[in-house]
Amino acid sequence: MGSPRSPAPVVDRGAVLAHRWRAQELHRPATGRAGSACAVTALGVADVPAPAAASALAVRGAAVDGGLALVWGARGAPALHRRGDLARLAAATWPLDDADAAARVPAQVAGAAALGVGAFTRVALAVREVLAEGGPAAAPGGDGLDKAALSAGVTRRVPAALSHDCAPCGARHVSGALLQAAGLAGGAELVRTGRGTRFRLLAEVTGPPERASGTEELVRRYLALLGPAPVADVAAYLGASARALRAVWPADAVELRVRGGDGRERVAFAAGALPGGAPPPRGVRLLPPGDPWLQARDRDLTVPGRERQRQLWRPVGAPGAVLVDGEVAGTWRASARGRRLLARLAPWDGEPPLDERVRAGAEAELPLLAAARGLERAALEG
Repeated sequence: MGSPRSPAPVVDRGAVLAHRWRAQELHRPATGRAGSACAVTALGVADVPAPAAASALAVRGAAVDGGLALVWGARGAPALHRRGDLARLAAATWPLDDADAAARVPAQVAGAAALGVGAFTRVALAVREVLAEGGPAAAPGGDGLDKAALSAGVTRRVPAALSHDCAPCGARHVSGALLQAAGLAGGAELVRTGRGTRFRLLAEVTGPPERASGTEELVRRYLALLGPAPVADVAAYLGASARALRAVWPADAVELRVRGGDGRERVAFAAGALPGGAPPPRGVRLLPPGDPWLQARDRDLTVPGRERQRQLWRPVGAPGAVLVDGEVAGTWRASARGRRLLARLAPWDGEPPLDERVRAGAEAELPLLAAARGLERAALEG
């Protein structure tokens, strides 16, 4: 008879937030760094709405550099990733099996589920063909093709089961969600321009993988930056099914119980350094919408209270987060006026205005965010 299993260690919410603050380099170990050396780019930095990714790097004392590329990453979301990681990322975000692929197919093209991983392969190959035949604009380093041209070219090359009738467009075209989920494996790099987003061929990705690989390492990166986390949270972030992800879950991930502010505990896993050793967070940071801090799926841990969560994670026009000593104390918005960035802070609904210490800290952050947007000056309004 085996020995009884030891109970999972318990960590509290404060220890988890301190761990993430340090892991995500919000303590700013140095300034003026290349963004590709920033810890969060190991997992990817969301760029919706642009220039959210540049702002997220700025509040960590880093800037976008040539070692980064904007691609459709996890769940097909636009994000900055390290160029040296792109081929591995394409394989790590690939469906783990046919059932996992079917679970990732959007409902509007449910007939594609029968193709399993083949649906993703067909779209990825079509993306590569369109970009390879797109001339100098679509070549690596070019200005890029517009999305309409990419979508139309892919639609002509894939089975009808992978496209749908789009009422707003008045046309039939490949599922946008499927295009984005398979686009990186097809070698698509996103280029932001004044005309919108365009697409060119990546030199680093040569075609879709034969099978998924490296997903375990991607899980480790999530746990290192956004953990501890349960399997379901990591699966939701990657767009994978929890069933499929369990098959590649790191064997050395440590099971913990995380106690939230309400006293309730949930099972989670950590990789690498365990929460508990980091000093308490200190400082004010103005996080853009979609910042890595806000990407964790355990929103009850990041921002306790459903009403506050609704104020921060809005489906359209979400604000940024005012992070004070590791706690989201309110929201902020900014607009460009000429060469100036003007920002306005807001407390949670029904709460008193943010105090002078927070305002002073926010004002000190604004020049970093202005520079990330190519602006020269910044100021608080109100």
